[in-house]
Amino acid sequence: MLLLSFLRAIDIILQVASTIIVVQAILSFMLAFNVISLSNDAFRAIWTSLDKLTEPLYRPIRRIMPDLGALDLSPLVVLVIIQILRGPVLGYFTYLAVSTM
Repeated sequence: MLLLSFLRAIDIILQVASTIIVVQAILSFMLAFNVISLSNDAFRAIWTSLDKLTEPLYRPIRRIMPDLGALDLSPLVVLVIIQILRGPVLGYFTYLAVSTM
């Protein structure tokens, strides 16, 4: 039972991480198309917070991936990894935890 709770907590953390990445991507597009500006204090605070949360996830992928100029695919790669972890990997461990009960 404890293992199932632990797996559920990991799933929630991964879901929150993917939501943060999607929100950051949307804000990035808004920033790129000048819908919002970093001169807005509230937006700058949100942007800085999201950047500090996601940068540790992106950094290892940015070291591996080739530089594509202004196009940064590391959020997409992180989202794919999160979905793989949430789907087959957590599903498998949940199956093992349930079958051993």
